Amino acid sequence: MQTDRLFFTCSAIDGKGCFRPEHTGWGQDLSPAFVIDNLSPAAKTLAVTLEDLSHPIRGFTHWVVWNLPPESRIPEGLPAGKRTGQNAVQGLAYGMHRYAGPKPPKGASHTYRFTLYALDCTIDLSANTFKNGFLKKAQGHILQKGEVTGTFRKP
Repeated sequence: MQTDRLFFTCSAIDGKGCFRPEHTGWGQDLSPAFVIDNLSPAAKTLAVTLEDLSHPIRGFTHWVVWNLPPESRIPEGLPAGKRTGQNAVQGLAYGMHRYAGPKPPKGASHTYRFTLYALDCTIDLSANTFKNGFLKKAQGHILQKGEVTGTFRKP
């Protein structure tokens, strides 16, 4: 299946490509809002991952959520837990079922990547699934995919 580019903005990342403090583990750890520009009408669900590209374990996962409604906006502040108020599933990331924003060691600067997926189906997986399990199950069902990166440095 061909994957088209998904264009979106993320409220966690400012115009300079840096994370806003309220979306980090050093702040409120608030999941960001996403505004999608070109969502396919064929999309049945959305999914989001957040990875730390600078972590010694390359691509260390901070968040994985799937079965979000296929809307042009994902709201800020999704609640912690295996299921969100939108009936989406939050898998295991950072040992938890919730958004865990950037939290590099003091003085270190890390780069993080949000990936947003538009899928042609609902993904039937346990909330105890990690990112790689989600990606394996989603393979062949990804209609669109987009990425946004940002950096964060704790002084």
